[in-house]
Amino acid sequence: MILSLDQGTTSSRAILFDHEARMVSQGQYEIRQIFPRPGWVEHDPEQIWESQLAAARDAISRSGRAASAIAAIGITNQRETALIWDKATGEPVYPAIVWQDRRTAEQCEELKQRGLAEEIAAKTGLVVDAYFSATKLAWILDHVPGARERADKGELLAGTIDSWLIWKLTGGAVHATDVTNASRTMLFNLHERRWDMSLIEELGIPFSILPEVRMSGGAFGTADAHWFGAEIPIRSVLGDQQAALFGHTCLEAGSAKNTYGTGCFILMNTGTEAVASSHGLLTTVAWGMGDELYYALEGSVFVAGAAVQWLHEGLGLIEGPADSEERAGEVEDSEGVVVVPAFTGLGAPYWDMYARGAVFGLTRGTTAGHLVRATLESLAFQSRDVIGAMEKDAGMPLTGLRVDGGAVRNDLLMQFQADILGSRVTRTTYAETTALGAALLAGLTSGIWNREQLERFNKAEKVFLPYMEESERERRYEAWQDAVSRTMGWEKHEGYR
Repeated sequence: MILSLDQGTTSSRAILFDHEARMVSQGQYEIRQIFPRPGWVEHDPEQIWESQLAAARDAISRSGRAASAIAAIGITNQRETALIWDKATGEPVYPAIVWQDRRTAEQCEELKQRGLAEEIAAKTGLVVDAYFSATKLAWILDHVPGARERADKGELLAGTIDSWLIWKLTGGAVHATDVTNASRTMLFNLHERRWDMSLIEELGIPFSILPEVRMSGGAFGTADAHWFGAEIPIRSVLGDQQAALFGHTCLEAGSAKNTYGTGCFILMNTGTEAVASSHGLLTTVAWGMGDELYYALEGSVFVAGAAVQWLHEGLGLIEGPADSEERAGEVEDSEGVVVVPAFTGLGAPYWDMYARGAVFGLTRGTTAGHLVRATLESLAFQSRDVIGAMEKDAGMPLTGLRVDGGAVRNDLLMQFQADILGSRVTRTTYAETTALGAALLAGLTSGIWNREQLERFNKAEKVFLPYMEESERERRYEAWQDAVSRTMGWEKHEGYR
């Protein structure tokens, strides 16, 4: 069996998979969200560890099998969340600062003013933002009394959540991270495949506290027998979105996955070339195996499932998200109604923080069904925006989109997604794609499976093929782009508010 540890933002989950990558058992515990001040988000590192350990023990216990039957552990984790701990005692010096935390926004502005944005983008593939780990680590060093001095003396260790779990599992024997998590810190040079010394110096983070960077599929030490009753090798580590890409077996360049949640996370495999984006997308490591790094372009849709929640909670047009398909199906199409859910501005490829949501094309004949259908269509339009930017940046067409997340159960939305992309959309059988990805890579690294076997482990549950005429597709998409352009800069309008 393979034990997959899936440490997320709201819960710690562990799933055991058998030799056919079928789920045997699982355990899960929620973790507490801490909000000390507006814009600050923290986690208790000890609770993260204890909840992940308890979830793993539950999964093993419920399987009815001994831990000695587990061939390997795969780890996947919430990305960008960072912490620093005592090298001798393992005690965190401060809570983990979560990826959502915005406390270092001013520091990021200072980095931009110092002219570092271009250098950071060229080296790391990232934009300068409080989202990433580097400024979080610098903040802890600067604000916890004595932390910087202790770090300089080699008394502290720093890392993302994967490093914390590896260190705890191995009893402090291994301080390491993988290339996917390293690539989200704003400190990792994609081209040189190592920590960038000049960026580390600019951010004021001692090199000695950082983990060793290893390939995603590789050796990360052994979980001590004390934890599970047997020693178990750790054979894969992946950030959560990269794990989902691997779980969807998007192993070829041009393949992509879209996770439909509150927002959308879209990743496209670009092969062994790190593609720089001219559309505001992120260049990131997809995974590392053997001696080869595989890269991806990543883009986010800010508002996806949140727009469906708005239909329910804000407008009362549906009884809940599950009701949206039936309500949208009351009408043949949206009849020219376009909803742009730019509630918090627009992300890639527009990047306009002053845009605001709008509804276009209303007539006296517009019904709740039209509004619901147009809102669902907005998820597909926004996804095409990001995927279109990826195709332009990578210079390669989309070969197919594999999808997961709550909204993918909506057949009407998935069919429209295929139609507006002009590409196949595949809904897979297995919902827990993130945990599956970590397990598949651990099994591949351990020699349990070969690459050809992986695709049969997450088969298509339903495939949606595009039926819309090309002329209709482009007409609809042009109307969407026109609507988006009219929302841009709205908060700056002199009549606004």
